[in-house]
This record gives sequence, structure tokens and C-alpha cells, in this order.
Amino acid sequence: MTTEATTPEEVWRDPHAPVADRVRDLVARMTPQEKIAQLQGIWAGIDAAGEMAPHQHEFAVAPQDFDELTRHGIGQLTRVFGTRPIAPEVGARTLARTQRQIIEASRFGIPAVAHEECLTGLAAWQATVYPSPLCWGATFEPDLVRRMAARIGDSMRRLGIHQGLAPVLDVTRDLRWGRVEETIGEDPHLVGTTGAAYVEGLESAGIVATLKHFAGYSASRAGRNHAPVSMGPREFADVVLPPFEMALKAGARSVMNSYADNDGVPAAADPTLLTDRLRDEYGFTGTVVADYFSVAFLHKLHAVAAGREDAAAQALSAGIDVELPTVDCFGEPLLEGLYFNRVDVAVVDRALTRVLTQKIELGLLDPDYSPAPDANLDLDDAESRDLAREVAERSIVLLHNDGVLPLAGRRLAVLGPRADEPGAMMGCYSFPLHVGVHHPDVEMGVEVTTVLEALREDHDVVFARGCPVVGGTDDEIAEAVEAARQADVCVVVLGDKAGLFGNGTSGEGCDVADLKLPGRQEELLEAVLGTGMPVVLVLLSGRPYDLSRQADRLAAVVCGFYPGQEGGAALAAVLGGRVNPSGRLPVSFPGAGSSQPSTYLSPQLGRRTEVSTVDPTPLYPFGHGLSYAPATWVTAGCEEREWPTDGDCRVHVVVRNDMEIPTAEVVQIYLHDPVAEVARPVRQLIGAVKVDLAPGETRTVTARLHADLTSYTGRAGHRQVDPGDVELHVGTSSANIHTALKLTLTGPARRVGFGRTTTPEFTTSP
Repeated sequence: MTTEATTPEEVWRDPHAPVADRVRDLVARMTPQEKIAQLQGIWAGIDAAGEMAPHQHEFAVAPQDFDELTRHGIGQLTRVFGTRPIAPEVGARTLARTQRQIIEASRFGIPAVAHEECLTGLAAWQATVYPSPLCWGATFEPDLVRRMAARIGDSMRRLGIHQGLAPVLDVTRDLRWGRVEETIGEDPHLVGTTGAAYVEGLESAGIVATLKHFAGYSASRAGRNHAPVSMGPREFADVVLPPFEMALKAGARSVMNSYADNDGVPAAADPTLLTDRLRDEYGFTGTVVADYFSVAFLHKLHAVAAGREDAAAQALSAGIDVELPTVDCFGEPLLEGLYFNRVDVAVVDRALTRVLTQKIELGLLDPDYSPAPDANLDLDDAESRDLAREVAERSIVLLHNDGVLPLAGRRLAVLGPRADEPGAMMGCYSFPLHVGVHHPDVEMGVEVTTVLEALREDHDVVFARGCPVVGGTDDEIAEAVEAARQADVCVVVLGDKAGLFGNGTSGEGCDVADLKLPGRQEELLEAVLGTGMPVVLVLLSGRPYDLSRQADRLAAVVCGFYPGQEGGAALAAVLGGRVNPSGRLPVSFPGAGSSQPSTYLSPQLGRRTEVSTVDPTPLYPFGHGLSYAPATWVTAGCEEREWPTDGDCRVHVVVRNDMEIPTAEVVQIYLHDPVAEVARPVRQLIGAVKVDLAPGETRTVTARLHADLTSYTGRAGHRQVDPGDVELHVGTSSANIHTALKLTLTGPARRVGFGRTTTPEFTTSP
């Protein structure tokens, strides 16, 4: 901080004064240039970043004179670690030095907030790459995700980072969308409980969690990135918004807007979304940061702003507080608008107040603030790798098995383009695939065991790639067929190459027109099946694919999504039987003739009917997953038959492990509402819990369910709990129901809102 002496009048310097008083005092002292500077970010290393995204170098230019740009202060520093490969200790020293420059250059000496991506772990060189969000959802274990996020947050804090741009809370609506791999799943309850756990973990480490992308982004037309969204208010309220509500309650301190427009209004310019709903209805007091370049997009792409000044004014008025990743509209254009009274100073002060409040809460304005990093900067230690391995193992889903798994004493032909590729384990926001691909001369930074390498540790293996992810030759496929004939079992590892904007088959900007396996991979699979040898398909992908043409001929199907740097070892452990698979699908796999968009959250006429020739029934439904030792369901029941509209009911499920190896069951509770004001999903998840069972063990699961969990948005446009008959469907997937419990909600209809109960309480006992 500056060396000026603190005077009684300088309340903003007093760490013991109320935060609001400190902020008010500081705002009153600042010039327009100093105010606007706090609403800007700087991407100092953008020239070294490579072409990460379209329009990147159109809207973001590397600062030519850092001292000049920061002489009035600066709000945020963009991706000091996530722009180029840089050793953690070098990056930490660079960040500390930059913070000291910012402090010394400006009159008030206010440090910047440093932010980084952290979706699959901190997106920095030599940092552990954890499993992708689809894997988080597949675990059905929020506590495990909370532990993972806390560890990610700890690594960020030690480097001097303050804010993480995660989690993604978009609910999957169309599997063709490239960013499906960044989502947690297709169900708002699963996304909300898992995302809230991630928030709690990250925030427990002192890192500001940023909820993405508020709101509706994943419902773009035809699954095309940034495309318009056409969605009614009830779908928006009942599917899109609940995960954000749950994560805000969990303590998230920042929100990032969606790129898309909903019914013609871009989120970045929508005050009904960013102010009326987020601030007034939800009571959010943190910061809203612009998704990269989205303020400029109001002018350049959406054509709702006449220029950069107009874009800045609209975004600020709507409720965006900070322009990221670097200064553009919130620079000279905004200052000019203020000077000529075309921009209201009140909206600038409103955003500034939120920014300074957060900086004070982070301790950045305290006299003892120091940018010096932690001494321990090992970002890929044994504990982190062990946790990444645990998440991976608990997320792998066994979709089908005719008895060929687990593998034992078999000679294997390991085939396919993803079998011997370290990058096959990672999503597009992992550092190696997000940044490292632009620096091919630099090593990956973390050790990754491929599926082939892991299987070779315990099995006799012959390998042939067969084809790349996209492209390939007839000779390569013929080579794989010959290898298949030399083995007892074929393990075919297929899937996606994650990348950005056309540099992959999955990832941001990598949308698809259909759900066939990319390239010639289906042709390879058919050729191997043609040998008559048993085929185990392993999928490492960012989305489900249509396997309906091969499903009944495959000996087994295992889905890993993107299981992180420890995923190869985890998959080998599951295939070999050392780990009993316990993952469940967070997204459905499409069936033959299925159309998109389609998820299990459909009313009756959204399912198979006699009035349409298109059958949307999934091949593998949401919640599905098999085990080598299936649990025995002893009983399921409910204590009550009447359920007060303002009270609880209790569901009891008894499960037993009759097998000789440990197992796990995911008890899933779905709501079926036979009659409502609007067409509702036939079945919707309202609670789920994973139960571990030792050999011979019996456990009783008790779920305490509040009537708020039955609420929905009615014809009047508000969320309500109705009296009347409902059913609780208890089972092991959205399509496999063991017991249907009939109850009657009694009492008056109730209107509920943000403060409603959104999760059940689970207890387990012997």
C-alpha cells in the first residue's frame, strides 16, 4: 500500500471501520478516471496467448504502456498463469511484482483482483488436471466435488489468485452443443447440488467463485455456440435458473453473464436478468463480470448498441460491474460518455461500490496486504493426484456388460485413436488443451498415463490406433482388424479431441450437426465388430454419442467422459476389476432415431407417442449405471401418506450388498406430478445419494423431503406448491423405478421463491 499516513478522515484506510463506510469514503474521493479504472481488466500477456477465440485480437490489444494504463488503478488482471506456460514460482513472482507496480503507480494504491480459469483444476502449467464437470455429475457425490474444489482453491490462493471463473451451471439441453463437456448434466437438481458443492469448496479456500453463464446459454438454437435462445419463462425458471439459485445460496460471490440473447435481449444488456432477478429477487451483493468480450459483442455481434460507448452504458445499466478480459468499452468510450453526461455517474458508482466492497472483503485494501506468494508452490503434489484419481474412479460409468468385464487373464487388443493419447483425458479448459496446444515445443507439465499404458501394466496387449479422431486411411483400419484377431478381447477406445473453435470435435465453438462418432471411428468400430471378437467400447468424450447401431453387438460399454490426468489409471482399474464402477449418467445417451434437443425432462408428449414417428427414448437413460456387484433393494417406503404443503415427508430405502466385493448404489428419488396447471416432466429428480456398501452390509437411507421440492412455475408466472396427489418414484435411474410411492399434498397452495428449500436431507444408518 502507499506510504501516506492514515488520517482520521481517511475512513477507507481503516480496516476496523464498516465496509460500507470505507467504500463510501473512497468512492467520494475518486476522479472519473480512477472510478472507471476499477471497472476494467488488463490482459497483459494476450500477445503470447495464441488465437484462443475468434475476435480476440479485434477487441483485446496488449497494453503498450503498462504504467500509463495503471496510473489510475486497475480492477482485474486476466490470466497471469493461464495465458502461456510459466513455472508456478515464476508466475507467482510476476504476479506479485505486477501488483506492486499497480500499487505504486496509482494514487490510492489499490491492488487488482487476479482471476483464472479453474474448471478442471487451475488452468496453469504444472497444475493437476482434474476430471471434467460431466465426471463431477457422474459421481453423484457433492462432498467429493467439494473436496476437489477446496484443493483447487488452495492452489490458487497460494499463487496470489483471488477469483476463479467456475463453475459452469448451464444445464445440458442439446447434446450437439460443443460446451456440453463443461456442463455437469441435463438435470437442474444434479447440476445445482454439484455446482453448489464446488462453490462451497472454492470459497472455503478464500477464492471468489464465479457462476457461468447467467443464463440460458446452453439452450441456444440447434446447439450452436452463441446462437439465439428461444425459451419460455417457465422452462427458464424451472430448468435454467435453479442451479444458479442453489449456488448463490452456497456463497458464490461473482456471476458471469451468458453470451446469448434470449428472445432478442442479450444477457449482457438485460437489466431484468442482471438486476431485477439477480439483485432484487435473489439478493445478490457480489460482482457481475462480463464474459470475455461480451460487452463489445453488444455492438459488434448482437447489433443492439450503436457503438462502444452505447455498449458500455447498456452493460453497466443492466448490471455488469467489470469488463473482461481487458479494457475496451469500459475505457475511453465510457469516460467520454461520462464527460458529456450521456452515461449516468450513478451506474458507474453502483458498479464501483460492488468492486471495492469485494476488494475490501478480500483484504486487498488492508494496511498489511502483501502480494508475496506462498512458499509452497507445488501444484501437482501426491495428494492432489490421489484426489484426481478418486474423482475419476468414482465417475466412470459402466453402461453395458455381458460378463466380459472385469478383464482377467485375457490377451487384449487395445485399439482406437484415444487409447494412447494423453490429451484424450482432458477437456478444452484444461491447461494442456486450452493453452499448451499453442506451445508445442513445451512439455505438457503433468504426467498422464494413457489407457494403453495403464492396461499394459496388468495385461498382455497388442495395440493399433486404427484411425485418428478425424480422418484416417483404410490401411490403418485394416491394421486394427488384424490386431483384433490376435486377441481374446478387443478394448476399443474412441471419443473426442477437445479443443476450441474448430480445433477439436468437442469444446467451446466445436458444435456438431449430428451425434455420430467423429470421423471414421464408427467405421473402425464396425470393422472390429466384424471380426467376431468380444468388443469392449471405452468412450472418452465431451458428449454422449449415438451408439444404437452397435449397442446390441458390444460386449461392454464404459464411459469416462474426460476423467483428467489420472483417468487412464482409473479406467484400467475399473476394466480390470480392482475398482467396482459406481458412476451414473448425468446425461442420457441418444437412442436410434432420437432427435435433438431432447433430455429426460419431458412431459408426456415429449416422449414416445403414437402421434409421431420419431422415438426420443434414450439408449442409456439419465441416472443409468451398472456395477460388478449390484446392490439388493430390500424395501422402499414412506412414513406418511399425507404431505403438508409447508412440511416434510420421509422416504426410507433399505439396500444390501449380497456380493463378496464392495459396491455402491445411487438411490434416486424422482417426482411425478399427475395433474398440474402446466405440462410438467413425467419424472424429475428431486434427490439422490450414493451409498457405499461393504460385502454383506445393509444400510437404510432416509430422505427428508420438503414440499418445496414439488414446486414449479404455474400459469401466473410464479413458483408454487399445489395441494393434490403426487408420486415419488424411487429407483436406480430415470427409467428404472423400483417403487412408486403415492402421497397427497395437503393444505393451502403456497407461493415460494428464492428462499425455498431446494435440497433434501439424507441420512444413512446400518
